[in-house]
Amino acid sequence: MARVERFNFTRDVLDRSTGRALVFMNTSGELRGLSFEEVSARAAQWANLLRRRGIEQGDRVLVLLGKTPEWSAAMCGCLKTGAIAIPCSEMLRAKDLDFRVRHSGAKLLVADPSARGELDRMAAEVEILTLDEARLEDEPDRAEAADTAAGDSAFILYTSGTTKDPKGVTHTHGYTWAKRWQAESWLASRPGDLVWCTAGTGWAKSIWNVLLGPWSTGSAIVLHEGGFDPVERFELIERLGVDVLCQAPTEYRIMAKQQGIERHDLSRVREAVSAGEPLNPEVIKAFRDALDLTIRDGYGQTENTLLVGNLPGTEIRPGSMGLPAPHHDVAVIDEDGRVAQTGEEGDLALRGDPPTLFAGYWDQPDETVAVRRGEWYITGDRAQRDEDGYLWFTGRADDVILSAAYRIGPFEVESALLEHPAVAESGVVGKPDEDRGQIVKAYVVLRPGFEAGDALAGELKEHCKRVTAPYKYPREIAFIDALPKTSSGKVRRVELRARAQAES
Repeated sequence: MARVERFNFTRDVLDRSTGRALVFMNTSGELRGLSFEEVSARAAQWANLLRRRGIEQGDRVLVLLGKTPEWSAAMCGCLKTGAIAIPCSEMLRAKDLDFRVRHSGAKLLVADPSARGELDRMAAEVEILTLDEARLEDEPDRAEAADTAAGDSAFILYTSGTTKDPKGVTHTHGYTWAKRWQAESWLASRPGDLVWCTAGTGWAKSIWNVLLGPWSTGSAIVLHEGGFDPVERFELIERLGVDVLCQAPTEYRIMAKQQGIERHDLSRVREAVSAGEPLNPEVIKAFRDALDLTIRDGYGQTENTLLVGNLPGTEIRPGSMGLPAPHHDVAVIDEDGRVAQTGEEGDLALRGDPPTLFAGYWDQPDETVAVRRGEWYITGDRAQRDEDGYLWFTGRADDVILSAAYRIGPFEVESALLEHPAVAESGVVGKPDEDRGQIVKAYVVLRPGFEAGDALAGELKEHCKRVTAPYKYPREIAFIDALPKTSSGKVRRVELRARAQAES
């Protein structure tokens, strides 16, 4: 893959684009459109505000805003100043935000006023700027972009680990340049298209397919402030005239179960893609039979981009991750770094250092070294390759739980549970689930004096929702006398996973 030496997305893409850029629908159903010129002007106002607040190139800025035009403008404002943006889901709680502020050394936290309750509970010291305090209209709508090198850091995206705190995945401005390739080869987006990627604003997919990719090809994006409702989603796809649709597998699964889906007219949708976790073949068949729409499944990570996919023009093999993406040397390898034989399970890995690959984990050099095996980056996922080169996901190599396309580290949930006075120990694993792929299941050992039962289970679930992001809470809790452990005292999650599998 070719490389570029200097690049700033706002200078080299956003400020040079014209026409429709964004279609926004708020929670009341009101529609608003924005042009590239308007987004560029707003991003400049953000850049001027950030600079006036003392933000310089390389400073870290947390962005805690929902799916609104202000999110995209604030993120672009960070890029224009050369600041390192840290997008945060609005579902994060004070504890999650506290860690991100401390770990990144953030200088500023930009937030929606609705987050004030969580912000007030934070212990970390950081300057906080809420939208009602920003006074953006007072700022000039033109600003010079920082002349950032391709290797300069642009984003930190936090992802769940298995036994430790979240890791800060650092991406460069070269990564923002490479998003054009992904939009052209994966989304197949074109100038004038309307692209709807339904991911939330705190996730890597929102950076790929909302902020950078479509705009790099002259496409407009959809931002929908409301939540997911399957019937409404069908209606909005029709009403808005979506050309390219990117959804989580769980959303496709739930939509496929709706009665009478064949009555919907999705003929405008030219491309439909899915990523985040494997998509069931029966869901692909349901959309193809009812709507003549083929969903192309793909595989990528926070640490990279689309590595494997059922690309346009290739044979779709339902259930397969697809073929290695162009310009990416992806293979299944063994423990010694040798390419595995056809049909042999091994580690899914990427050779080399393309600009789509992350620069490393922020302030975690040991974690960065740990995912390298010689010239290979190890994804942490296991796969097999068939005789035609198609790759098939077989499972995680670690204990990370994939639930409704969210990556959830068991350590985070176990830590939240241990903050409750009733919990002595806990072991958290993923349990197979028809709609979500997996759900979080917790096995809990109680302290003396507490009684197991539905009431306490419900209390623990609500406790987890308050302490950490709600999507991480255990949907099932089982009370047990003791956790299975190794001779060194580590919880044997493999035994708990087998138990959860048997219960499903």
